[in-house]
Amino acid sequence: MARTVAIANQKGGVAKTTSTLALGSALSEAGKRVLLLDLDPQACLTFSLGIDPEIVSDSIHDVLAGRIPLGKAIQQLVEVDLVPSTIDLAGAEAYLLTRTGREYVLRNALEDVAPHYDFVLLDCPPSLGVLTINALTAADEVIIPLQCEALAHRGVGQLLETIEDVRRITNRSLNVAGILPTMYDGRTAHAREILENVGKRYELHVFSPPVRKSVRFAEAPTAGRSILKFAPSHPGAEAYRQIARSLL
Repeated sequence: MARTVAIANQKGGVAKTTSTLALGSALSEAGKRVLLLDLDPQACLTFSLGIDPEIVSDSIHDVLAGRIPLGKAIQQLVEVDLVPSTIDLAGAEAYLLTRTGREYVLRNALEDVAPHYDFVLLDCPPSLGVLTINALTAADEVIIPLQCEALAHRGVGQLLETIEDVRRITNRSLNVAGILPTMYDGRTAHAREILENVGKRYELHVFSPPVRKSVRFAEAPTAGRSILKFAPSHPGAEAYRQIARSLL
């Protein structure tokens, strides 16, 4: 049965999608069967794997709306398998709010496909709405990408409160795997201080090494590949490989 990992932080721009794709690619490199789910209506993960969201026929929106089983939406790609997203997913929140057991829709949808994978990674939207709650309810564990800047971790406490609510109500076994430091600039004392203090502040594991800031991360999606395939020897690619090994 797959380990299901939600990559979550309600703040945008902290490298959730980059981390989901890079970790998925690194786990695949390690010989694991990996499925990625794009749960963001902006469909950045879908685009980052070279798929035009505007021409996707079967997406995670269709799954959550009950039109198709999740297996029908899976696309088998070179690096990983993907359930893509489209802008239609923006309407899923309103639809799910009318459903009984709305928090469990994704968990139930995953039941049939999870035995075929070693890891399922969930790329969450930048919010704490019903899509993120679905991801947390379906997940075994959560990884929190965190930009190494003071303002970036102000919302982590709110996310941890939501995780506690999920543990209490819909998923008692949910575990926080740790904080994944991203966009790290070791040349600044500020970034080093944030990195040093964040684990103590939230009493959480901090993955190592921190992923350093680089323009190569912005370039990789235009090629439809992860940083591991776009620039295999880049320090960022190696950082994600090391973090993936720690997950194994």
